[in-house]
Amino acid sequence: MGLESSELAEIIEDCRKFVLMSKIAIAVGGLLSLAMAFGVIWFDATVMIASITAVIGGAVLLGSNSSTWDEKASALQAAEARGAELISAIDLRVVGGSNGRSLPRLN
Repeated sequence: MGLESSELAEIIEDCRKFVLMSKIAIAVGGLLSLAMAFGVIWFDATVMIASITAVIGGAVLLGSNSSTWDEKASALQAAEARGAELISAIDLRVVGGSNGRSLPRLN
């Protein structure tokens, strides 16, 4: 049984947020490493390890959530296509008066 479109949209939105956070982690880690390399900030082993961890962790998080995002986006497109197909398969009839209006006119 597949997920509903709204559930897929929520998962995609969560993935988008994680992708953004991972890009920020990569950028911050990279900037810290460069700042230490060029002497902008004093070298500290703990900060260097944290910056390398941020870059590697961000890259892993980015890859994982990007692939999940792609999978769920494809599933969402398929669900929307199925929904459109089901709606188009319905034999709709106009209900109303002889003038073809489905609702009475309000004057």
